[in-house]
Amino acid sequence: MLILASLAALLLLAGCGGKKDSGKPAETVRGLPVMQVQRAPIPDLVEAVGSVRAHQTAQLSAEIVATVRSVPAAEGKRVRRGEVLLVLDDAQQRAGVAQASAGAVAAQQQTAAAEANYGLAQATLNRYQSMYEKKSVSPHEMDEVQARYKAAAAQRDAAQAGHAQAAAVHAQARALLSYTRIRAPFDGVVTAKHVDPGALAAPGVPLLTVEDTSRFRLEAPVDESDLRFVQLGGKVEVAIDALGSVLPGTVLQIVPAADPASRSFTVKVELPRDPRLHSGLFGRARFPRGQRDAVVVPRAAVLDRGQLQGVYVVGAYGRIALRFITLGQPLGDQVEVLSGLSGGERVVAAPGGRDLAGKKLVE
Repeated sequence: MLILASLAALLLLAGCGGKKDSGKPAETVRGLPVMQVQRAPIPDLVEAVGSVRAHQTAQLSAEIVATVRSVPAAEGKRVRRGEVLLVLDDAQQRAGVAQASAGAVAAQQQTAAAEANYGLAQATLNRYQSMYEKKSVSPHEMDEVQARYKAAAAQRDAAQAGHAQAAAVHAQARALLSYTRIRAPFDGVVTAKHVDPGALAAPGVPLLTVEDTSRFRLEAPVDESDLRFVQLGGKVEVAIDALGSVLPGTVLQIVPAADPASRSFTVKVELPRDPRLHSGLFGRARFPRGQRDAVVVPRAAVLDRGQLQGVYVVGAYGRIALRFITLGQPLGDQVEVLSGLSGGERVVAAPGGRDLAGKKLVE
């Protein structure tokens, strides 16, 4: 009984204290701009989330197996087309060029000798032909001269073929030597370096990544049910969160094949030139599909509290309360409210940085 009486006394004291606090008059504020929340028609948009990609990207790899000697290009370096970005060891290729060059010289000399022999055989044939017509040489001698002429012609043709083959071998050796210099395929920026000096380069193994940073696009998957709202060449808005801005975009391409796992189509949206753009940035493309009614408030009425957003709602008897809301798409100087606020309620239009929670508005 004593314990119950003590608990009752504590509850009574607590109740009396609560009534005393609730009876304390609230601080009043005047001159606050107040507006009534309205429902209004807003654009109904299909939002596709994607990533910013360079218009042209190349992963460079070697065409031969060789050791990396040096990498003049570093990440972030702006390069010009044809500039050497990576050097491979070329000792073997240089030896091959020297050998092929020597073979080409020898083939050229053999061709010159064969041409001279052919010229002599042709001149001899012409003289014997004239004497044969005058009956000055026998048919047997004429046959021998013709045979020597045909042999010289064959030797000349063989020498010319050997010279052409040697020239081809020399060109191939020079091409292999050129493969020891990895060059920029276009003007751009080196965005990734995958190897260091001493590593072994091989065909198909990425060495460097170069991007053309003059043009970018957003690549985003669009659900098959919403693809009808995407028009090739259509104008769309692209929100880049990292930049805090919305850029105008143009639908550049709709990849005709759907992803069988997500049942979506990749849409590529060309972006305007902007030095702030980089590959990998998060972006949202918004494709219009009509209008819908929504609750909207001025962006100035929204308070940011860490990761949360709220508004000051003016209730009965002018009492101001902070209410957290969920925002939708921005609409210029206004913003859509998805939840937490209904049409007809009154909010403080521009609270600024003041703390108004719990205060009373006097109008």
